[in-house]
Amino acid sequence: MAADPRDRGARGTARQAATHPQPAATTSRPQRIAVIGGGPGGLYAAALLKRLDPTREITLWERNAPDETFGFGVVLSDETLGGIEHADPVVYAALQQDFVRWDDIDIVHRGTRYTSGGHGFAALGRRRLLEILHDRCRSLGVDIRFRSEAPDAERLAATHDLVIAADGVNSTTREAHAQVFGPHVATHHCRYIWLAADFAFDAFRFEIAETEHGVMQLHGYPYAADASTVIVEMREEVWQAAGFGEAGPQESVERCAKIFADALGGRPLRSNKSAWTTFRTVVNDRWSHGNVVLLGDAAHTAHFSIGSGTKLAVEDALALAACLAEQPDVPKALAAYEEERKPVVASTQRAARASLEWFENVSRHLDQPPRQFAFNLLTRSRRVTHDNLRLRDAHFTEAVEREFGCPPGTPPMFTPFRLRGLTLRNRVVVSPMDMYSAVDGVPGDFHLVHLGARALGGAGLVMTEMVCVSEEGRITPGCTGLYTGRQAEAWKRITGFVHAQAPGTAIGVQLGHSGRKGSTKLMWEGMDEPLADGNWPLVAASPLPYKPGSQTPRELSRARLSDIREQFTAAAWRAARAGFDLLELHCAHGYLLSGFLSPLTNRRTDAYGGSLEKRLRFPLEVFDAVRAVWPAERPMTVRISATDWAEGGTTAEDAVVIARAFAAHGADAIDVSTGQVVAEERPEFGRSYQTPFADRIRHEVRVPVIAVGAISSWDDVNSLILAGRTDLCALARPHLYDPNWTLHAAAEQGYEGPGAGWPAPYRAGGRRPQTGRTDAPRPRLSLGG
Repeated sequence: MAADPRDRGARGTARQAATHPQPAATTSRPQRIAVIGGGPGGLYAAALLKRLDPTREITLWERNAPDETFGFGVVLSDETLGGIEHADPVVYAALQQDFVRWDDIDIVHRGTRYTSGGHGFAALGRRRLLEILHDRCRSLGVDIRFRSEAPDAERLAATHDLVIAADGVNSTTREAHAQVFGPHVATHHCRYIWLAADFAFDAFRFEIAETEHGVMQLHGYPYAADASTVIVEMREEVWQAAGFGEAGPQESVERCAKIFADALGGRPLRSNKSAWTTFRTVVNDRWSHGNVVLLGDAAHTAHFSIGSGTKLAVEDALALAACLAEQPDVPKALAAYEEERKPVVASTQRAARASLEWFENVSRHLDQPPRQFAFNLLTRSRRVTHDNLRLRDAHFTEAVEREFGCPPGTPPMFTPFRLRGLTLRNRVVVSPMDMYSAVDGVPGDFHLVHLGARALGGAGLVMTEMVCVSEEGRITPGCTGLYTGRQAEAWKRITGFVHAQAPGTAIGVQLGHSGRKGSTKLMWEGMDEPLADGNWPLVAASPLPYKPGSQTPRELSRARLSDIREQFTAAAWRAARAGFDLLELHCAHGYLLSGFLSPLTNRRTDAYGGSLEKRLRFPLEVFDAVRAVWPAERPMTVRISATDWAEGGTTAEDAVVIARAFAAHGADAIDVSTGQVVAEERPEFGRSYQTPFADRIRHEVRVPVIAVGAISSWDDVNSLILAGRTDLCALARPHLYDPNWTLHAAAEQGYEGPGAGWPAPYRAGGRRPQTGRTDAPRPRLSLGG
């Protein structure tokens, strides 16, 4: 199944095969090949390898009969079809005869249908796909053994040059050698069932049903002129409450048809030994063991909502065949295959995980304006974006923008946003970035140029680095502060420049205390490494060093807590006098206030430790004290780490409680970051990877949020804003690469409105310079002559 549209212009993969086979050039390449599993990936690998060298002896074992298969329809992207077309025109031609094609996606929510066009899908029945591959394998001379259990991979490996384990998500090969492959299997929160209807939907259809038991959703698409796949999905607790756990197979089918009677036009659903199941994401540390290699679902899975299972398996087969033709021996070929495919699969799995989690938490978005809800669903995986969707269906995207409140011709990122008495002209924030370039805590010319340049560059809000509230609260000797009048005067020089030379840009200060992560070297000399000399004593919630070799801090007494609270209020008072427009309290990344929030860093047994409510006490006391001296008309935000990315640490659920507490105390927005609390963290990096935490807080707490974390393009910003996942986007590295990032984003979108005004001296640069012609590189590999 594929619920995520693919780029229509893609025609081929990194591995393109030619139309004529070329025999293996050396005898070191595999001649006797065993394939375990007769799904599309295993069959296609067998056909490709036999076609490349007809002298090969290839045997494929499939435990089921030829016409037994799970599921109904298969959707393939243009990219995958391009690879098939180049590798085997015979298979491609047969597929072409049976494909059902369509362009639209329908989203039905609360009785209203919204349609987005221009997406370009192609589908056919899974049984028909297998028939085509069976025929191709037979015509090439592959020995297919149906209704036969394959010998175990270890036995096959002793008698074959190569063993391809395409034995699915429940791979016995993977489990038999788990100590080598290192599988990680995650079970998710929804139950789903694959069904079919004997009519063709006229679009890919998503329908949401709000029942007395909870939210259920239908994913449906045509795979033949008279048939559609229908997947019904719901969270485990909804499934239990609705009684599906006690219902028999036929009763489940009938009840699903009744719940989604409108979508089905009152028609029945049918089953193919269908059963409710829970999706499992499979990741493996390694994909090969000796001459045994995993392929398809045995190596990796990605949620059906982006339609990637068959696609990934087929692309695995293409890449494996290419590597075996290209490399001089099997070990090098398998290493090349894994090196090539792993990053591609990891990217797909990140997108699939985002899509899966969106559907798991669809109830969070039900109260969005209807078109925004539809846009949110379409862009849930982050692979379909605002710009991408605008090219496919400008009418739909413009309707979403109008509903959102975008003036004509104004991208979402250039709509204004108000926080208390401050109106930001656009949604772009220059994220706080430590520069480690101060002397005695005083910001100098470097800071003036650094922050001034980014203010001139068009962002709505420019944030300082973490400005320390005391000398002992510095991270490094190069950190800035606001604990002396001299420092305040230096900051006033910078805010004065921003207000005078970059009117319309606000400047905010982030106040913090390093806690146990202080007294370290400058970042480029050794991040988080203790100073070789000149160390100062550290304080923290509990006497725990940040990592082995770090200084052990003193646990703060009640008296010292009062002192630090006063240091924050004194710094806030100086910040107000220095002319900052916004103040952010830094309660993230393992610094002092963050150290109180996390159970991994707060082991106190007094009133400031234990339950989350108690761990919140000191950060809230500091917030209240700062809010009391910070001008009432100026906004305050709070940066938090929404997860520690470590077992036993702060969770996403905890982050909602933390955000709700700060909002109740008057925080105008929550700046949602993650991690950097403990050295042993295991973050799940990826594009916009922290955004789901902001999305959750925004919808559950009903407080404005700032999203951060690998947001790198203006298209990402537009997508996140228009989908309602965040209110503001903070970008760090893109602004180091390009201080004029926001102005360039406006120029590239042809926008010249008030959300991104060029400074008068820069107006001549308001159009993107012409560039020389660049041609795409030719594919470096052809699998034939």
